[in-house]
Amino acid sequence: MSEVVTGDAVVVEVRVAQMLSRAAALLIDMIVQIVLMVGTYFLLLGFSVISDPALFAAVNIIMVVTVMVGYPVIFETLTRGRSLGKLAMGLRVVGDDGGPERFRQALMRGLAGVLEFWLLYGAPALITSLISQKGKRLGDLFAGTIVISERVPRDNTQMIVMPPPLAAWAATLELSQLPDGVATAARQYLARWHDLAPAVQHEMGVRIATQMASYVTPAAPNGVPPHAYLSAVLAERRRREEVRLARRTQQPAAPMQPTHSPAPQPPMQPTHGAAPQPPMQPYGPAARPPAPWPGQPAPQGYGAAPPPTGRPVHPGPPMPPQPGPSMPPPRPTPEPPATTPGGFAPPA
Repeated sequence: MSEVVTGDAVVVEVRVAQMLSRAAALLIDMIVQIVLMVGTYFLLLGFSVISDPALFAAVNIIMVVTVMVGYPVIFETLTRGRSLGKLAMGLRVVGDDGGPERFRQALMRGLAGVLEFWLLYGAPALITSLISQKGKRLGDLFAGTIVISERVPRDNTQMIVMPPPLAAWAATLELSQLPDGVATAARQYLARWHDLAPAVQHEMGVRIATQMASYVTPAAPNGVPPHAYLSAVLAERRRREEVRLARRTQQPAAPMQPTHSPAPQPPMQPTHGAAPQPPMQPYGPAARPPAPWPGQPAPQGYGAAPPPTGRPVHPGPPMPPQPGPSMPPPRPTPEPPATTPGGFAPPA
């Protein structure tokens, strides 16, 4: 690991490319260059019969220099510091300030590479890389560049966790006023916290924590580091969002309740072809029909046959009234006593 000071005066730790990975990337690039030079030579050889030998030599030299110098310069300029070999090995050339490689720097590295690798067989590059603390060769020293490794193993298990001493305090936080921009800045700071220098860790942490404290209440306990404060707030915010989402997904839908129950309807009575209903009888014993008066004919029952019309019908002797429940029985009338010739009543 090496420290790089960016243009914003921020110290960032980068992973310097190892010697073996740089050698493998150089080998791939040289194989590609040799293939291009051989192909160009055979292409030009086909025109040597009809062309001037001096012109053929001049064109051949131009093509060789273009392949040796133009190949790394063009690729590293267009891809921001990566040739085919570096792209395969996960390497990149950056400036000493951590910025992308410029054309001037790529040209300087390409010209120095002809001297280091093609004329001196890589001896100067090997010696200077072993001496330099950042593994720089002559081209890097002249251009002010450094080769870094982009394939840094990331620890995916690292995540923002709640500091145990701050769990009880974080449960009482009011986070409704916290903007998403401040939370995003704090999350990015915690993700890069291990790559920052100690002084930069404290300075950036205090600035972001102070900005967050203006939206979050209550205040943090005394003596809490900035990164611990930010971790507690973000962990509590994530926990509340997870609880809210779990409640929303697990809450069953309430069944629909009727607003009013319909009144029971009486059974429908048929209107056509229905049998006649008997008249309702009053509650209690049925009353007997009144007795006919003397001289009134007795009432005929329902369905009785009418009397024959061939001869007159004489009414019978009047029937004495029958005692009913509503009239008292008649008293017997006393008969006059039989008299004897002497005028005395006989003995009973």
